[in-house]
Amino acid sequence: MKHFHQQRILEELKRTQLESVTRRHFLRECTSGVGALALASVFGSCNPFGKKGTEQILSSNPLAPRVPHFVPKAKSVIYLHMAGAPSQLELFDYKPALQKLNGQDCPPSLLEGKKFAFIRGVPKMLGPQASFKQYGQSGAWVSENLPHFSSVVDEVTFLKAMQTDQFNHGPAQLLMHTGSARLGRPSMGAWVTYGLGSENENLPGFVVLTSGGTNPDAGKSVWGSGFLPSVYQGVQCRSEGEPVLFIKDPEGITRDLRKSSIEAINEMNKLHYEEKGDPETLSRIAQYEMAFKMQISVPEVMNINDEPASIHEMYGTQPGKASLANNILLARKLVEKGVRFVQIFDWGWDSHGTDSNLAIDVGFVNKCRTVDKAMTALILDLKQRGLLEETLVVWGGEFGRTPMAENREGKKNPFKGRDHHTEAFTIWMAGGGIKKGFTYGETDEIGYAAINGKATPFDLQATLLHQLGFDHEKLTYEFQGRPFRLTDVAGKVITEILA
Repeated sequence: MKHFHQQRILEELKRTQLESVTRRHFLRECTSGVGALALASVFGSCNPFGKKGTEQILSSNPLAPRVPHFVPKAKSVIYLHMAGAPSQLELFDYKPALQKLNGQDCPPSLLEGKKFAFIRGVPKMLGPQASFKQYGQSGAWVSENLPHFSSVVDEVTFLKAMQTDQFNHGPAQLLMHTGSARLGRPSMGAWVTYGLGSENENLPGFVVLTSGGTNPDAGKSVWGSGFLPSVYQGVQCRSEGEPVLFIKDPEGITRDLRKSSIEAINEMNKLHYEEKGDPETLSRIAQYEMAFKMQISVPEVMNINDEPASIHEMYGTQPGKASLANNILLARKLVEKGVRFVQIFDWGWDSHGTDSNLAIDVGFVNKCRTVDKAMTALILDLKQRGLLEETLVVWGGEFGRTPMAENREGKKNPFKGRDHHTEAFTIWMAGGGIKKGFTYGETDEIGYAAINGKATPFDLQATLLHQLGFDHEKLTYEFQGRPFRLTDVAGKVITEILA
């Protein structure tokens, strides 16, 4: 049956000639391979190795583990991005002087020559909308919005003087994750898997998990591969329903038949390559094979039902539901299985004050509750499993929030809120060779501007790559006649935060 199935497809291929075979033909005629084709399309169709002999390429795995420039401190990354930009002034950057200015007109010096997304006219200053205490031996300031996280501050480093030059969500997210505010550049996760490969041949090297009801403002480009071979782009998985769309065999198709179909399609691809020499064909062969392997490995690793009750209590997870907590637990499971880069995007952290969901003292507080327990559990869980030292955890948004209240169109908003702010925000990092219980950088007395320890998205990217064993200036890819890198022509490793 298997031989007949392959022979029939090969004869059809020869009859129609290789150059006339299209993706539409596969979808119309090779019905038993539709699911595999859909799943394989997740990985794109580029080949990173150039034109080599077919057998040489077929024996190569673009996701095979590779050696970095020097001995790394971290083997994998879990990046938790709170899309919309959480307010540092209600979380980590305690400013009692700002409370004394609450309700007063904003000084002209804070407005003249500055660009804001929505502030017009003269807004009022807005004091901290949360109370703060110091915790741990490090004495880190944390607000009442994160009661669980306050217990692990001695495991993290705070970067309190982050800055960016983008004040709109989409461009700022792109800059943070791709090194450019414009579309077309590879994401951090793509660069990492391009440089390191994956330790698990049955799983992609870069996995993306989203929550909050929608994708980040910059769309899927923030986990794209840009000009890198698309095998390195993030594979989006789900914590509810099928972990990857089309991963199941179509109705009436057995796994043996699926395997036979993939083998037949790959035989056709080999013939096509031998005649046309298109390297993308070779990449597609590898992607079909990975898709087939994922049918077994992905449902297993994405299943949290078998986790003990103590872990579910620890994270606040609810199996079978789509949630940020579920995604954070899945991130631990994925790095445990050798995935290099797990990117979590949680949408809904904007706090303009235009309605209750966007109020800094209502909707923002609710968002904090969704992440507090789970991100704390992630640090504790990684530590108890001996994984924290080799896993770099990063948490933050794309920019910060203003010390003054937003007055959209020059009028006071109905709820308390803050506008986008580029000159100061906070990101924290843990594990992966980063100092414990440390704060780097400082803002002025009202949290408006960074005054020392300034860092940019490029510096964060350079530091992340450094911990994975890469010189960010040497991890490059030739494109359009010149070598490109994640940090473009900027960035420096923040050596002060390295253990």
